[in-house]
Formats: sequence, structure tokens, C-alpha cells
Amino acid sequence: MSPAIQTGPGWAVLHDPALVINPGPDLLRHALEHGEAEGQAGRGRGQVRFFQVGDRHWAVRHYRRGGWMGRLVEDRYAWTGAERTRAFREWRMLARLHAAGLPVPRPVAAGWRRRGLFYTAELVTLRIAGAAPLSARLAEGAALDWRAIGRMLADFHALGACHADLNAHNILLDEDGRAWLLDFDRGRFRAPGPWQEQNLARLERSLRKIAAEPGAPAFDPAGWRALRSGYAEGRDLRLRASGP
Repeated sequence: MSPAIQTGPGWAVLHDPALVINPGPDLLRHALEHGEAEGQAGRGRGQVRFFQVGDRHWAVRHYRRGGWMGRLVEDRYAWTGAERTRAFREWRMLARLHAAGLPVPRPVAAGWRRRGLFYTAELVTLRIAGAAPLSARLAEGAALDWRAIGRMLADFHALGACHADLNAHNILLDEDGRAWLLDFDRGRFRAPGPWQEQNLARLERSLRKIAAEPGAPAFDPAGWRALRSGYAEGRDLRLRASGP
């Protein structure tokens, strides 16, 4: 993937020229004007809107703040340079992960618009057909391949990909049951360290929190053990492959 950047007064768009040509400064408006709305997923800061633009199916996320800060400024971030915008950083991380063959949405474009000391931004990726969050699959009572999910997470950790908010909503399962990982906002590449176990602990807390909701299936200890077993298998396999 050879990315291109289109710029104008107070805006820029980083994009894959194989997927979008000459994008304008407002990616969301482009999707609204030229695409067919196909719904949305998530709530609050994680909300994603789906569009069909030509023969492509886009997932468009407008960056929003969460928590108490989100009630004050909602979608504005302090300007510290184009390459430090959340959109550009996430796009480049996704591009590297996608190039490595890891299961992430293929990045289409990332754009920012500057207004004085602040900016707003969007990210566009290709939509994963028929995918639903792990949290939704749990609510459905679907049979899950926990071991495969663990191996998938080990692949990301082997590349040093640290997810800033690993939870059951950011793991997707497609129509074939394959696990994908999304939402790398604030993610980064790191050397091996305690963060890997911290990632997994965060996911376990997410699963237990979902299980505590009214009407939700109970937390599955056997499933969690299978995930940890798959993670260890994936980690050990890579260690053997990289050995002498």
C-alpha cells in the first residue's frame, strides 16, 4: 500500500489511492452525498456509520471524546501537528497491521480539519461483511471458538501492537467465525512487556462486566481458559519459529 496525502487550507486527507481518488476535506460529507447509508453500529465515541460508495462498503468514524471531557468539547482535539492527529496515527497503524496480514479493517482514508488551536477528524475503513462484535455474539448465545480468538490476539502482540482499549466490543466475528480486531485509536507499537498481560486483563474485565448485565449469559470460565490456551499456543509457535 502506497498512501497519498491531499491537502488544502486547514485540512488534509491521508488515503489509499487504490480505494479512493481525490478525496475532499470532509470524508463524512462525501459519504453522505455520494453513498447509500447502510446503518450504524456502536454508541457515543465509538459510533461508526456505514455507507456504500460505488462498489465499496465504508465504515466511517468521526472522532469523539468520551467521559466528562466529551461533554465539554465533544469532538475537538488540540493541534500538535498533522502526523500526530488521531486519525493519521490510527490509519498508519492499521496500514502496517493490514500489510502484515493481521485481521484488521483495511484503511481507506483519514482526514482532519483544523480550526485554530484545535482539529476534528474522521477515519474511513472498509466494512467487514457480516461481522458482529464479540459482545453481540455472546448475547446471542452463539458457539464461540475462544482458542482462535486467543491465537489472534497473540499474533497482534507478537508484532508489538498494543491496543489501548481491548474489550468485547472491539473484537469482531465475521460470517465464518473469524476474529478481527478494530478501533486502534491511541494504539501503538511497543516492545514486549507487562502491557501484553494488561491487555488481556482488560479484555477479561470487559467480559465479566458484560456478564453482570441483566439478562446476559454468565461469564464462561472454560471459554476464558480456552482463550488463554490459544494465546499461549500462538505465542509459543512464534517463539519457536523465530528461534535458532
